[in-house]
Amino acid sequence: MYLRWRRFMPSWIEVMPVELPGRGARLDEIRQENCLELTEMLYREIADAAPRRYALFGHSMGALLAFGVAQRLHAQQLPLPAALLVAGCAAPSRQDSERYRQIRGDAALIAELGKQGGTPEEVFNNPELLAMTLDLLRVDYRVCGSFQYDEQASLPVSVHCFGGRADDIKPERLDEWRRESNRRFTLDWFDGGHFFLRQSEEWFIHVLTKRLLESRIGAVRDFSATA
Repeated sequence: MYLRWRRFMPSWIEVMPVELPGRGARLDEIRQENCLELTEMLYREIADAAPRRYALFGHSMGALLAFGVAQRLHAQQLPLPAALLVAGCAAPSRQDSERYRQIRGDAALIAELGKQGGTPEEVFNNPELLAMTLDLLRVDYRVCGSFQYDEQASLPVSVHCFGGRADDIKPERLDEWRRESNRRFTLDWFDGGHFFLRQSEEWFIHVLTKRLLESRIGAVRDFSATA
């Protein structure tokens, strides 16, 4: 999905999707199911390869990972992203990790996929594709279930939050992202549910580009995942 953005975004923005262990080109690597350990792994990779100017973007679980990486960079006094962009994710201080730990079994996961929207109908009709999707979602939920909020000093980074009007994340849980920044905070709303960035893709990319332009960014790293 994020590779598609390269066709729609201006040339001064370079989209650099981040693949997690056990997926895509990293399929042979062991999947990491602990949020803190996964964040630490990504932090080391990003710290070694970050361009001079960049932003971090994450959707859902990816937003927690991007936030964790920004926290680690700040703690180590390393160059920070010019902006942290988070979509479809309650603020770290408002996470309900227990909810993810309680969702077990294929039936419950299939119900979650249906509620979130964004999963092609072909996936539900193909047992092999559905099994692969549930396997990834199960790992994502274990990661989210292991998340523990570690309150630290507010990041000296602008935070731009994006939400879907039909998503079940309450507005106040998104608005709490403002507590994680001592710079500018914005909250933009879009038509659609949890995967509004697909359902309202053209308008979402327009607003995302606007927020990046405000921060004068040259590269975006994406941490998004299934959950």
